Amino acid sequence: MLSWLLSPLRLGVLAVIVAVLLWRWLPRGMRGLAVLVIVACAALTTPWAANHLVRWQEARASSPDACAPPVPDAIVLLGGGFSMRPRDTADVMALSPASLRRSLAAAERYGLAPVPIVVSGGQGPYSGTDVTESALMAALLQRLGVPREAIREESRSRTTWQNARLTAELEPAVPRRIWLVTSALHMARAEFSFREAGFDVCAWPAERMSASGGRFRYLLPATSALAKTDAALHEILGEFAYRRGWMRDDVRVPESSTGEE
Repeated sequence: MLSWLLSPLRLGVLAVIVAVLLWRWLPRGMRGLAVLVIVACAALTTPWAANHLVRWQEARASSPDACAPPVPDAIVLLGGGFSMRPRDTADVMALSPASLRRSLAAAERYGLAPVPIVVSGGQGPYSGTDVTESALMAALLQRLGVPREAIREESRSRTTWQNARLTAELEPAVPRRIWLVTSALHMARAEFSFREAGFDVCAWPAERMSASGGRFRYLLPATSALAKTDAALHEILGEFAYRRGWMRDDVRVPESSTGEE
């Protein structure tokens, strides 16, 4: 919610409205602050600023090269959502681009050193379906050559914090030294969540959103840049909230269910 409110577009429009309506009554200091907010929000809608922000956030995650031997004993793959309502558990094209890329990265990591894969992700935002992210991603992994017996599912989580907590509660227990597979932008928040849940994390980023460029158009607003800025702010504010002890939406799983299928 906080990252939604602080989107450069929404915040910038709000600042413009306030400035236009109240300008004559605002003290000089408040006028300067309003102008500063408007300029900053406008800058964050440009590819130049958005890519710098995304690059900084992605660089905060651990590098796979920093993972010292021995090789982790498991891979944990985090769901990245749906693009559309899935018809059934074989409808892998309903997965979002992030989920597809993360699944490809997990299959790549498995091919380098086969260890069990735990897919973590519950139901998406669509009502009327019981299909989970973990079920679809598990189906995709099998199409990519990962044996079904090497895949486990955690199908109840809806947030990154729950990904970590419910994976830690699976029975039999998931090995605590893991490869964590998610998007590079999401990795810092995910690493923190899983370490707080007791895991020894080695990062395996699935995709990077940052891009480089020095053309003039990189200084002009773009919808793609706004999407990147919103995503980066979501991760930065989400991790900040977790570290402050906010939004830690723990859930308890009944003893009769481990979240596996």
